[in-house]
Amino acid sequence: MSTGAPGSFADPSTHAGPGRGIGTGAVAGHWIDAVYRVRAAAAGIGARAQAIALEQSVEAPLAAVRDERVLRDVVAQVGDIVPAGPRDFDVTIRIAVETTGFEAGQLLNMLFGNTSLHDDVTLVDAAFPEEFALAFGGPAFGIAGIRALTGAAGRPLTCSALKPLGLPARELAGIARTLALAGIDVIKDDHGLADQASAPFGERVREVQRAVDEANDSTGGHSVYAPSLSGHFGRMREQAAIAEDCGVRIFLVAPMIAGVAALAALSREVNAPIIAHPALAGAARIAPPLLLGRLFRMFGADATIFPNAGGRFGYSSDACDAIAAAAREPWHGLAPTLPVPAGGMSVERVPEICAQFGADTMLLIGGSLLAARERLAERCRDFVTAVHRGTR
Repeated sequence: MSTGAPGSFADPSTHAGPGRGIGTGAVAGHWIDAVYRVRAAAAGIGARAQAIALEQSVEAPLAAVRDERVLRDVVAQVGDIVPAGPRDFDVTIRIAVETTGFEAGQLLNMLFGNTSLHDDVTLVDAAFPEEFALAFGGPAFGIAGIRALTGAAGRPLTCSALKPLGLPARELAGIARTLALAGIDVIKDDHGLADQASAPFGERVREVQRAVDEANDSTGGHSVYAPSLSGHFGRMREQAAIAEDCGVRIFLVAPMIAGVAALAALSREVNAPIIAHPALAGAARIAPPLLLGRLFRMFGADATIFPNAGGRFGYSSDACDAIAAAAREPWHGLAPTLPVPAGGMSVERVPEICAQFGADTMLLIGGSLLAARERLAERCRDFVTAVHRGTR
């Protein structure tokens, strides 16, 4: 599947690690070191750690395992146990790479499937063999690809969302036109937009993309529209093809709704950047830097949205810094993912956000702009101006 992106895009394989396909013979490293924050009494932490190791590998008592190879190579091993508070411990469990089947959903299952059902455990980190991470491929385009698509060089990118849910396609297209005329780089669907009767996917994408194209034609701009892909994987592929025919060159996916396996597969098929939305990620009890930063990056997200500190969600500034670092820092040769702080942001906070996250960031302001109502165009221009001024 190809979106017919301009010549600034190379083949996705040039942006990713060696080999986008994942096979069982691709990885030499044998173990993943997963770290869990466990609430337990000191006297019982050893037994609790061993129970997690069995739960996250063979899911059976050790006495039930007779095969020597399974005992040696498959049963997870307890590593370090380090105090992390009065009744908390950081427990490292070594999980056999082969148990993941080299598939994104099964990897999450082996990291935290059954153990997520125990409310005394949180998955806080994981270290992967380099060959394992490279086998997934990571972002096909990454920060450089999104910059090439939007023509945004040397500064943070701007982003806004089409909302509220329930508007007809023509009204969403009108909002998109205003955003594009103001020079906002990425105009995305609100993650709640799917294939509702008020704005069916095909009609919405056709109307919104036409509005963005017309705005670009009049200003010479490079705004792009990112429709939200939803439903089962077959339906998401169909939606991507419909959008491709309309000229769409970037997509939005909520991996915890659609499935991380869908993200990993789409990143190899659509030949366009993918923005990952964090909906439902908070229900996973997986540390945000690991899930939204490192895992989404490994599975192929080119940009990752996360709730910024000081907005309507409770993430701390340190947690947001850690997400951005996990998304962008050098890691196993994978392309960096673009951090997208969001969630109740305002134009007045633009200088602060730019100072915190730097140029390789995309600022997402949605409802705060739309609340300007008849002053929407002016407020959007203020947003764009503030971002450009903040990096001079």
